[in-house]
Amino acid sequence: MSRHGPTFGLIGTGGFAREVMPVARAFLRHHPDLGIEPGRIVFVDREAGAPVGGVPVLSEAEFLDLDGDRHFSLAIGDGAVRQTIAARLEAAGCRPLSLRADNVLLPDDLDCGPGALFAPFSMVTADARIGRQFQCNLYSYVAHDCVIGDYVTLAPRVCLNGNVVVEDFAYVGTGAVIRQGTPDKPLVLGRGCVIGMGAVVTKDVAPGVTVVGNPARPLEAQ
Repeated sequence: MSRHGPTFGLIGTGGFAREVMPVARAFLRHHPDLGIEPGRIVFVDREAGAPVGGVPVLSEAEFLDLDGDRHFSLAIGDGAVRQTIAARLEAAGCRPLSLRADNVLLPDDLDCGPGALFAPFSMVTADARIGRQFQCNLYSYVAHDCVIGDYVTLAPRVCLNGNVVVEDFAYVGTGAVIRQGTPDKPLVLGRGCVIGMGAVVTKDVAPGVTVVGNPARPLEAQ
């Protein structure tokens, strides 16, 4: 691959990144205005490696050394890691790119920060607001009037019902169901909390706390 021309780098080479790559390829086909040719779509990892699924794997240093516009998306589930890498790449002049699968449903006027990832069959409905580097995985939805902070992760099949506030760095596990709040009293998932898979959350979760079960309760130390 030559060093010249716009390039898209998908950060990460793990299982989630391999799932996201077809989404990225399809998205870029539908956005020829970005000028990114199929041969200039790469994975980016700490070190260069053998191609993954036929896609080149560049080191971060090699990616940053390319000429032309460099766009990136982060296929990494840990919000704090996403923050660190995004800050480093943006400081080097790279541009975060939001990706969405072809069958995602989003409002035309969605208020969403840069670098979001909407996996296949995910959905956002009316008047939600979303921060930076959001990840909405397979079959997850964000219902009306939710407010989502920065670096939030929804694993597959999360049901985030209306009037829920999700603070920065929260992680919501697979199959979790979050009860609807009200305009006067939204249900709040605190900064950095973790909602375990399959949890049914019926009340606020404090910052940094991990909850599991139905109804969800704080996880006791083992």
